[in-house]
Amino acid sequence: MAYASRFLSRSKQLQGSLVILQQQHAIPVRAFAKEAARPTFKGDEMLKGVFFDIKNKFQAAVDILRKEKITLDPEDPAAVKQYATVMKTIRQKADMFSESQRIKHDIDTETQDIPDARAYLLKLQEIRTRRGLTDELGAEAMMFEALEKVEKDIKKPLLRSDKKGMDLLVAEFEKGNKKLGIRKEDLPKYEDNLELSMAKAQLDELKSDAVEAMESQKKKEEFQDEEMPDVKSLDIRNFI
Repeated sequence: MAYASRFLSRSKQLQGSLVILQQQHAIPVRAFAKEAARPTFKGDEMLKGVFFDIKNKFQAAVDILRKEKITLDPEDPAAVKQYATVMKTIRQKADMFSESQRIKHDIDTETQDIPDARAYLLKLQEIRTRRGLTDELGAEAMMFEALEKVEKDIKKPLLRSDKKGMDLLVAEFEKGNKKLGIRKEDLPKYEDNLELSMAKAQLDELKSDAVEAMESQKKKEEFQDEEMPDVKSLDIRNFI
């Protein structure tokens, strides 16, 4: 472990990957530096409050990462589950969105002014693609087929303000969900699977960064006679 620590201690690439919060709240250290006295304005106090809030969330994440063991093995279900649990703890402590909550927020904010059902479904498709989500069950195609059927029945484009028409669409969705085996009571399970999927992807990225960092260090003369450690043996807590 001593060698592993020395091998990676100077790698900015790995250290930059350790704290996931930095992806969402990247703020230079100088933002927290003490400045010379100057006039205080209401906007300054508000900005200061935002900075301190982000700083506290960042510190909360680091404190958890210093305590929890993370194994860089995305192919091990137990390691993925442990990583997902650690990230969930960080989100709860730092009051951050889960992946499903973030997607819901995107949908709510980006569709609120869309008047018709077709544009709404197209926006959902855009959000799904942007978030890197796959539609393995074919639910998206089912929703467009349902919309086609309803619009054919009502003989006009379906507006979201058309309560009767939207009720027909929801009824068609429920028929489609039943065919696909999608049940409302299973939604928590789908959310858990989504979180595990995202955790696996993040863990895979961390592993790739660690391997790339070690391979880069290995090329340096001082490390050429030493064997590169197994990435799964690394303990991230030693590098924070």
